[in-house]
Amino acid sequence: MNHALLADCVAGIHLGIVAFIIFGQLAVFVGWPLGWRWVRSLAFRLTHLGVMLYIVQNAVRGKYCFLTHWEGDLRAKAGQEGSDGSFIGMLLHDILFVEIPQDTLNTYYLIFFGAVLFSWWAVKPRWRG
Repeated sequence: MNHALLADCVAGIHLGIVAFIIFGQLAVFVGWPLGWRWVRSLAFRLTHLGVMLYIVQNAVRGKYCFLTHWEGDLRAKAGQEGSDGSFIGMLLHDILFVEIPQDTLNTYYLIFFGAVLFSWWAVKPRWRG
């Protein structure tokens, strides 16, 4: 089993989820005045909210995402430390894990969650059709 490749895949999935959260919320705020109907999709909004709830509960508890642990375990099994690994894997990792104190990052998560909750009030999802 190629643990390094699996770690790169986990990092890619993790970055995709981060992009979904950030750009999904941006799309809600941009699509609202532009009349984009899909930003009111209940499935989209519930998925977005659910992921944010997971992030916030981890922040409040002082825990890391399971994907962070999973990637780290796979890199350790692959014998990768520090800047070891493929170019793509390290690029993904460096984009995901910026040098910000965890307390500051947790504060950003809570502020962003406030924006998500505000958007549920301001840009109400469609409950039917």
